[in-house]
Amino acid sequence: MSKSTGRLIPNPLPTIANRTGRLIGEEELQQLREVIESGTLAYIYGTKVWAFEKEFRELLGSPHSVAVSSGTAALHTSLVYLNPEPGDEIIVSPITDMGTVIPILYQQAIPVFADIDPAHQNMDPKKIENLISERTKAIMVTHIHGIPADLDPIMEIAQRYNLKVVEDCAQAHMATYHGHIVGTIGDLGCFSFQQSKHITTGDGGMVVSKTDMYNGRALRLCFDKGWPRDLPGRDHLFLAPNYHMTELQAAVGIAQIRKYPTSINIRRDTGRALAKRLDACDLVTTFRTLPDTTSTFFGFGFKINLPMLDTDGESIAKELRSEGLKCELGYPGKIPLYLYPMIREEKTFGTSGLPFTSPSARKRWKYEPGLCPVAEQACQETIMLPWNEGMRDEHVELIAHAIITVLERHRR
Repeated sequence: MSKSTGRLIPNPLPTIANRTGRLIGEEELQQLREVIESGTLAYIYGTKVWAFEKEFRELLGSPHSVAVSSGTAALHTSLVYLNPEPGDEIIVSPITDMGTVIPILYQQAIPVFADIDPAHQNMDPKKIENLISERTKAIMVTHIHGIPADLDPIMEIAQRYNLKVVEDCAQAHMATYHGHIVGTIGDLGCFSFQQSKHITTGDGGMVVSKTDMYNGRALRLCFDKGWPRDLPGRDHLFLAPNYHMTELQAAVGIAQIRKYPTSINIRRDTGRALAKRLDACDLVTTFRTLPDTTSTFFGFGFKINLPMLDTDGESIAKELRSEGLKCELGYPGKIPLYLYPMIREEKTFGTSGLPFTSPSARKRWKYEPGLCPVAEQACQETIMLPWNEGMRDEHVELIAHAIITVLERHRR
């Protein structure tokens, strides 16, 4: 038995970093044994990656899927396929992982940041249209925190301006929007299987599509050096990276897919229970989902009502951590993506600053405070907790009590 520390949360909570918070066990070991016993680790000679792709696309009801080495690789693969010209623009949220923006930069395209809806922190469709120019190529929509973005108006805008829509579903496995699984609504859907995700392979990713235009062979060329391996000889048709998933990753993924209902249901049930507890406190505003949508609780976030408190968000987060609750202020941190040094100081491609230093980018965009004011405010008043399938009712009660107790200490 662990000794009490005197903190509001005396003992460590389940974590995504190990088996306390992850459903990983004998099923994964059996799949891995099959790979090791075969001696085949590379997908081009094996069977597990192909099987994982098949099970994943059948799970989503998508006709095409390709597995890659990470969620960032999935997004990059989708952009290699869309093939923007250098200086073309991709509209993206400022509240997402930097892995959403890095593929844009590697394709020499310009990230254009659309501000968020504070109710759920996804891209606000009303902020998109004024950002569209003759250089706009696509809208990359992140479903943040497991919460679906408002896709209907985004798809309508995209159709009106002949833009492609790439869904970043890294944090929203099996979340639904108007009866459809996210990732199956836009032109391409991209998933991550990193350690913290609902389905994990340690690292890994998947691209899915709903039309034959984006078929498996075409997408595979975009992460396999442009090499059509189904043809005799060796050829490289265009510039493309190498983002192969290994047989070992896929073996774990196959076992994980079969556990996803349990993983997601636990996250959803405990997440909803915590939201219900916190909604009773006027110092907290929890995130809201849109009507006829479901969240799968990648993380648990909430807004602290700063005008009612005698301190700031950073101090609240620090105090919660001192009480045993792992948390951070803001997501992806205390500032939106465009204020990080890589973007604001143009630290890319040697000293060139490309693509930010291209004439079109210089003329249109300055990545400065005030660009997305709602996102900037959200980063200062949002507390983010990691979430996982190890959470139980007793953890929910401990967490809720800790949050409310700390906030009440600072009520004005």
